[in-house]
Amino acid sequence: MDQNIKILIADDEDRIRRLLKMYLERDGYSIDEAENGEDALNLALKNEYSLIVLDLMMPKIDGIEVCRELRKTKTTPVIMLTAKGEETNRVQGFEVGTDDYIVKPFSPREVVLRVKALLRRSSPVPVFTSDNSSAKDIVVFPHLTIDNDAHKVIVEGEEISLTPKEYELLLFLAKAPDKVFDRETLLKSVWQYDFFGDLRTVDTHVKRLREKLSKSSEDAAKMIVTVWGVGYKFEVGQE
Repeated sequence: MDQNIKILIADDEDRIRRLLKMYLERDGYSIDEAENGEDALNLALKNEYSLIVLDLMMPKIDGIEVCRELRKTKTTPVIMLTAKGEETNRVQGFEVGTDDYIVKPFSPREVVLRVKALLRRSSPVPVFTSDNSSAKDIVVFPHLTIDNDAHKVIVEGEEISLTPKEYELLLFLAKAPDKVFDRETLLKSVWQYDFFGDLRTVDTHVKRLREKLSKSSEDAAKMIVTVWGVGYKFEVGQE
Protein backbone atom coordinates (compact mmCIF):
# COMPACT_ATOMS: atom_id res chain seq x y z
CA MET A 1 0.00 0.00 0.00
CA ASP A 2 2.86 2.39 0.85
CA GLN A 3 5.51 1.08 -1.56
CA ASN A 4 5.87 4.51 -3.19
CA ILE A 5 6.55 6.25 0.11
CA LYS A 6 10.29 6.65 0.63
CA ILE A 7 11.69 7.48 4.08
CA LEU A 8 15.23 8.42 5.10
CA ILE A 9 16.45 7.21 8.51
CA ALA A 10 19.52 9.14 9.71
CA ASP A 11 21.14 7.97 12.93
CA ASP A 12 24.73 7.13 13.85
CA GLU A 13 23.60 4.04 15.80
CA ASP A 14 23.34 1.06 13.48
CA ARG A 15 21.02 -0.68 15.95
CA ILE A 16 18.53 2.19 15.85
CA ARG A 17 18.56 2.33 12.04
CA ARG A 18 18.04 -1.43 11.68
CA LEU A 19 15.22 -1.46 14.23
CA LEU A 20 13.31 1.42 12.63
CA LYS A 21 13.93 0.06 9.13
CA MET A 22 12.51 -3.31 10.12
CA TYR A 23 9.33 -1.82 11.61
CA LEU A 24 8.76 0.67 8.79
CA GLU A 25 9.40 -1.88 6.04
CA ARG A 26 6.79 -4.12 7.64
CA ASP A 27 4.29 -1.39 6.78
CA GLY A 28 5.50 -1.27 3.20
CA TYR A 29 7.65 1.86 3.30
CA SER A 30 10.86 2.08 1.25
CA ILE A 31 13.85 2.98 3.46
CA ASP A 32 17.20 4.68 2.87
CA GLU A 33 19.79 5.03 5.64
CA ALA A 34 22.47 7.54 6.64
CA GLU A 35 24.94 7.13 9.50
CA ASN A 36 26.05 10.74 9.77
CA GLY A 37 24.68 14.22 9.17
CA GLU A 38 26.71 14.91 6.07
CA ASP A 39 25.39 11.81 4.29
CA ALA A 40 21.88 12.57 5.53
CA LEU A 41 21.93 16.09 4.09
CA ASN A 42 23.35 14.94 0.75
CA LEU A 43 20.70 12.23 0.41
CA ALA A 44 17.90 14.56 1.51
CA LEU A 45 18.87 17.19 -1.05
CA LYS A 46 19.41 14.71 -3.88
CA ASN A 47 16.26 12.60 -3.39
CA GLU A 48 12.57 13.27 -2.90
CA TYR A 49 11.64 11.67 0.41
CA SER A 50 8.14 11.60 1.83
CA LEU A 51 9.58 11.94 5.34
CA ILE A 52 12.92 12.02 7.19
CA VAL A 53 13.63 10.53 10.64
CA LEU A 54 16.63 12.51 11.84
CA ASP A 55 18.80 12.02 14.92
CA LEU A 56 19.80 15.20 16.72
CA MET A 57 23.36 14.18 17.68
CA MET A 58 25.30 12.81 14.68
CA PRO A 59 28.91 12.96 13.47
CA LYS A 60 30.07 15.59 10.95
CA ILE A 61 26.82 17.61 10.97
CA ASP A 62 24.23 17.49 13.74
CA GLY A 63 20.51 17.09 13.09
CA ILE A 64 19.73 20.74 13.83
CA GLU A 65 22.11 21.94 11.12
CA VAL A 66 20.87 19.29 8.67
CA CYS A 67 17.30 20.49 9.17
CA ARG A 68 18.33 24.15 8.92
CA GLU A 69 20.08 23.55 5.58
CA LEU A 70 17.26 21.36 4.29
CA ARG A 71 14.66 24.04 5.01
CA LYS A 72 16.44 26.47 2.68
CA THR A 73 15.17 24.50 -0.33
CA LYS A 74 12.80 21.71 0.79
CA THR A 75 9.67 21.21 2.87
CA THR A 76 10.16 17.47 3.52
CA PRO A 77 8.51 16.51 6.85
CA VAL A 78 11.08 15.81 9.58
CA ILE A 79 10.81 13.83 12.81
CA MET A 80 13.75 14.53 15.12
CA LEU A 81 15.15 11.84 17.43
CA THR A 82 17.21 12.73 20.47
CA ALA A 83 18.61 11.10 23.59
CA LYS A 84 18.20 14.40 25.41
CA GLY A 85 14.90 15.25 27.01
CA GLU A 86 15.60 18.90 27.73
CA GLU A 87 12.98 21.34 26.52
CA THR A 88 15.62 23.61 24.97
CA ASN A 89 16.59 20.93 22.43
CA ARG A 90 12.97 20.41 21.47
CA VAL A 91 12.43 24.12 21.01
CA GLN A 92 15.61 24.45 18.96
CA GLY A 93 14.40 21.64 16.69
CA PHE A 94 11.06 23.32 16.13
CA GLU A 95 12.73 26.65 15.41
CA VAL A 96 14.69 25.22 12.47
CA GLY A 97 11.63 23.51 11.00
CA THR A 98 11.27 20.11 12.67
CA ASP A 99 7.69 18.83 12.48
CA ASP A 100 7.71 16.30 15.31
CA TYR A 101 10.01 15.21 18.11
CA ILE A 102 10.65 11.83 19.76
CA VAL A 103 12.91 11.35 22.79
CA LYS A 104 15.03 8.21 23.15
CA PRO A 105 14.46 5.57 24.42
CA PHE A 106 11.28 5.13 22.40
CA SER A 107 8.96 2.39 21.27
CA PRO A 108 9.40 1.55 17.56
CA ARG A 109 5.62 1.29 17.32
CA GLU A 110 5.35 4.89 18.54
CA VAL A 111 7.70 6.01 15.76
CA VAL A 112 5.62 4.15 13.16
CA LEU A 113 2.44 5.80 14.46
CA ARG A 114 4.08 9.24 14.42
CA VAL A 115 5.33 8.62 10.87
CA LYS A 116 1.84 7.66 9.69
CA ALA A 117 0.26 10.68 11.42
CA LEU A 118 2.76 13.12 9.90
CA LEU A 119 2.40 11.58 6.45
CA ARG A 120 -1.39 11.99 6.70
CA ARG A 121 -1.03 15.66 7.64
CA SER A 122 1.54 16.46 4.96
CA SER A 123 0.28 14.49 1.97
CA PRO A 124 -2.57 15.38 -0.38
CA VAL A 125 -5.48 13.03 0.19
CA PRO A 126 -7.69 12.13 -2.78
CA VAL A 127 -11.20 13.33 -2.05
CA PHE A 128 -14.17 12.21 -4.10
CA THR A 129 -17.07 14.62 -3.93
CA SER A 130 -20.29 15.18 -5.80
CA ASP A 131 -20.91 18.27 -7.90
CA ASN A 132 -21.71 20.09 -4.69
CA SER A 133 -18.48 22.08 -4.25
CA SER A 134 -19.61 23.30 -0.84
CA ALA A 135 -18.75 19.83 0.49
CA LYS A 136 -15.08 20.57 -0.12
CA ASP A 137 -12.84 21.89 2.65
CA ILE A 138 -11.62 25.07 0.94
CA VAL A 139 -10.93 28.41 2.61
CA VAL A 140 -10.95 31.35 0.18
CA PHE A 141 -9.70 34.87 0.88
CA PRO A 142 -8.53 37.72 -1.33
CA HIS A 143 -5.04 36.85 -2.60
CA LEU A 144 -5.01 33.43 -0.91
CA THR A 145 -6.85 30.09 -1.07
CA ILE A 146 -6.28 27.07 1.19
CA ASP A 147 -7.54 23.81 -0.31
CA ASN A 148 -7.43 21.54 2.72
CA ASP A 149 -8.74 18.55 0.75
CA ALA A 150 -5.74 18.72 -1.59
CA HIS A 151 -3.41 20.15 1.10
CA LYS A 152 -2.53 23.10 -1.13
CA VAL A 153 -2.03 26.82 -0.59
CA ILE A 154 -2.62 28.99 -3.66
CA VAL A 155 -1.42 32.61 -3.57
CA GLU A 156 -2.47 34.81 -6.49
CA GLY A 157 -2.95 31.69 -8.60
CA GLU A 158 0.44 30.20 -7.69
CA GLU A 159 0.86 27.15 -5.44
CA ILE A 160 3.45 27.65 -2.70
CA SER A 161 5.37 24.96 -0.81
CA LEU A 162 5.03 24.91 2.97
CA THR A 163 6.31 22.54 5.63
CA PRO A 164 3.59 20.64 7.52
CA LYS A 165 3.88 22.96 10.52
CA GLU A 166 3.81 26.11 8.37
CA TYR A 167 0.69 24.79 6.64
CA GLU A 168 -1.01 23.88 9.92
CA LEU A 169 -0.19 27.28 11.41
CA LEU A 170 -1.63 29.13 8.41
CA LEU A 171 -4.75 26.97 8.34
CA PHE A 172 -5.32 27.38 12.10
CA LEU A 173 -5.12 31.18 11.87
CA ALA A 174 -7.13 31.40 8.64
CA LYS A 175 -10.02 29.35 10.01
CA ALA A 176 -10.55 32.00 12.70
CA PRO A 177 -10.07 35.29 10.84
CA ASP A 178 -9.53 38.39 12.96
CA LYS A 179 -9.26 36.34 16.17
CA VAL A 180 -6.09 37.02 18.15
CA PHE A 181 -4.14 34.01 19.44
CA ASP A 182 -1.33 34.26 21.95
CA ARG A 183 1.84 32.29 21.37
CA GLU A 184 1.08 29.72 24.07
CA THR A 185 -2.24 28.87 22.42
CA LEU A 186 -0.63 28.55 19.00
CA LEU A 187 2.11 26.35 20.42
CA LYS A 188 -0.40 24.00 22.04
CA SER A 189 -2.86 23.97 19.14
CA VAL A 190 -0.45 23.63 16.22
CA TRP A 191 2.51 21.82 17.75
CA GLN A 192 0.36 19.95 20.28
CA TYR A 193 2.97 20.25 23.00
CA ASP A 194 2.04 21.55 26.42
CA PHE A 195 5.08 23.49 27.52
CA PHE A 196 5.89 27.10 28.23
CA GLY A 197 9.39 27.34 26.88
CA ASP A 198 10.98 29.61 24.35
CA LEU A 199 8.06 30.96 22.32
CA ARG A 200 10.39 31.93 19.47
CA THR A 201 9.26 28.66 17.88
CA VAL A 202 6.03 30.40 16.88
CA ASP A 203 7.78 33.62 15.84
CA THR A 204 10.24 31.73 13.65
CA HIS A 205 7.49 29.89 11.80
CA VAL A 206 5.44 33.06 11.33
CA LYS A 207 8.51 34.77 9.88
CA ARG A 208 9.17 31.93 7.41
CA LEU A 209 5.49 31.76 6.49
CA ARG A 210 5.36 35.47 5.71
CA GLU A 211 8.53 35.23 3.63
CA LYS A 212 7.07 32.43 1.51
CA LEU A 213 3.74 34.21 1.05
CA SER A 214 5.43 37.49 0.14
CA LYS A 215 7.25 35.89 -2.78
CA SER A 216 3.88 35.59 -4.51
CA SER A 217 1.93 38.39 -2.82
CA GLU A 218 2.87 41.05 -0.29
CA ASP A 219 -0.85 41.47 0.38
CA ALA A 220 -1.17 37.81 1.35
CA ALA A 221 1.83 38.05 3.69
CA LYS A 222 0.32 41.10 5.40
CA MET A 223 -2.78 39.06 6.31
CA ILE A 224 -0.76 37.50 9.14
CA VAL A 225 -0.72 40.36 11.60
CA THR A 226 1.39 40.74 14.74
CA VAL A 227 -0.60 41.92 17.73
CA TRP A 228 2.15 43.41 19.86
CA GLY A 229 2.38 42.04 23.38
CA VAL A 230 -0.14 39.30 22.60
CA GLY A 231 0.45 37.15 19.53
CA TYR A 232 -0.90 36.88 15.99
CA LYS A 233 -4.09 36.98 13.97
CA PHE A 234 -5.18 36.40 10.38
CA GLU A 235 -6.69 39.68 9.23
CA VAL A 236 -8.98 39.96 6.24
CA GLY A 237 -8.74 43.55 5.09
CA GLN A 238 -11.31 45.52 3.17
CA GLU A 239 -10.91 45.26 -0.60
